[in-house]
Amino acid sequence: MRTSLLAAACLLAAAAPAHAVDGTCARDLLVAQSSQKTAIERLEMLGDSDADRCRGWRQHVDTMRRAATVYGRCLSGAERGERLAQVQGSEKEFSELLRTRCKGR
Repeated sequence: MRTSLLAAACLLAAAAPAHAVDGTCARDLLVAQSSQKTAIERLEMLGDSDADRCRGWRQHVDTMRRAATVYGRCLSGAERGERLAQVQGSEKEFSELLRTRCKGR
């Protein structure tokens, strides 16, 4: 029984996402969260011109993609799923706006 539990624990540990041991993920998560917050604040302050909106939307999409990369690499479990759903949903929404309203801008 102990052997099978140990084997199962080893399998679970091997299947878990790799986390940086040197603190890289801790730093990257802080940067991603801060960037995500800043991106949302920037959206609220976009100018009225199409060019300003399109530029802001492009920056937002880029920020959400970078955050998704960090969350995918550094988080696990429910928090990982929630964060990824949030940033990937936002990225999809604003990518669609770019596609439909920012052609050539």
